[in-house]
Order: sequence, then C-alpha cells, then structure tokens
Amino acid sequence: MYNKNLRPQKEIILCEDGTNTLYSKEFDEPYHSTKDGALHESLEKHVKPSLALKTNKDKLTILDICFGLGYNTFATLYYIKKHKLSTKVHILSPEFDEELVRSLDSFEYPSEFDSIKQIIRAISQNLYYEDEQFKIEVLLGDARESIPKIEEKIDIIYQDAFSPAHNPLLWTKEYFSQIRTVCSEDAILTTYSTAAAIRLGLYENGFFIFIYYGEMTRYSTIASLKMLEGLKYVDMELKKVRNPEAKSFKDIDFQ
Repeated sequence: MYNKNLRPQKEIILCEDGTNTLYSKEFDEPYHSTKDGALHESLEKHVKPSLALKTNKDKLTILDICFGLGYNTFATLYYIKKHKLSTKVHILSPEFDEELVRSLDSFEYPSEFDSIKQIIRAISQNLYYEDEQFKIEVLLGDARESIPKIEEKIDIIYQDAFSPAHNPLLWTKEYFSQIRTVCSEDAILTTYSTAAAIRLGLYENGFFIFIYYGEMTRYSTIASLKMLEGLKYVDMELKKVRNPEAKSFKDIDFQ
C-alpha cells in the first residue's frame, strides 16, 4: 500500500487561501484541500473547534495524525500565541516521512508562522521542541505502531491522514480502537472526513458524532467520548437504519 520509491516525489501547490501545500505522488493527492487552503483548513477544521471545546483545561495533550508539513501543529501554536492563551500544550505526531520533516526549515510557510520560525527549525533539525508552554514530539514510523506506545492520555486528536480512499489503514475500526485506548475520558477528535464508513468506525468505538461548520469551509466531523452541547448531533443508529449496507472500514478489507 505504501511506496517508498514514490515518497520523495512531491510538488508544491498553491492553495486558494494563498498558502502552499505539497502534492504527494505516493498517495496521489495533496496534503491539504487546495480549495479550503492549508492554513485555513487547519484552523477551521481542527484548531479552532478543539480549543473552543477545551477552554476549561489549562493543559492539553494533542495527537496530530500525521505530522506531514506540520500545519496543524504550527497552526495550534500560532493560534495560542495570537490570542495570548496560557494553555500548555504537548503535541505528539506520528510521521514516517523523515525526509519531509527534515526539509521543513526551507518550506515556504505563510507569514502567520513567522513568530514560530525557531520552533519549525528545531523540529526540522531535532524532531522535537520544548519550552515552558509547548512540547512537540515527532514520532518517526508508522502511526499504527507508534500510537500503542503512547503513555500520555490524549485530549484532542487531529485525524488528518491522507484520505480513506488512499490511506485506508488510518481510518479503520481497528485503527480507531487504538486511538480510543490512548484517549482521556472526555477526548475529542476532529476530522475533515464526513464519510459514513469513517463515522461508523468512530461510533463503534464509543464516540458520539457531530457536524461542525467552520468559517468559509466545507463542514467536517467532530467525534467526542462525551455528549457535546451546541453542535449538530448525528444519530448513527438512525443512519444505520436508513442505510443498512453502510459499514465501517476493517483492517482485513485491505490485507
């Protein structure tokens, strides 16, 4: 399913929000929605809803799947700094493309990231950064192998892997079971995917499903281990009745 020979083959693509992303030949798709934009997508589908739902916590542990160009991680730091939040954040992020991470010091990020250039440089060089407020660890290797080794309880999951069509093993019921194991009791998961198969995989692991409407972007999914107020709830039992043929992805389907 993965092709190391194609992994280095990437092309820079300009998104509609003016930010750059890459096109992966290995997965035959861009790292971000070119319509929503790399930075805009990170903020609207992951960072803003997650931090808004966790305002009661002064310390957060985030699992960023997968690191890639680091937009979700860097957008989190940018947003916290911009709004002068005191929240302490520990981000763990699996990534098997070490060459990509090592190259990020020379990637052309938006000006919003200028204030964290030293952090980007440190991660590119060391795969790690830590100060009084932020701790970031890139976990080299396959996410399916890295996640079970995580000892911290995760508060937020940015589920932002390549699409289910092109990287299905990071969207199966068994994968979400691994995620569930490392979750805190009130963890939330954000993802761009609204597919029934993905929502079922989350639901079958004990998550409640909600629709989230970001600003000037397509709607996305928030999954939570606790019922949430103020978001549109998706009744998955009703969905199953209306679409009895729908099923979650299983590892065995891709072996």
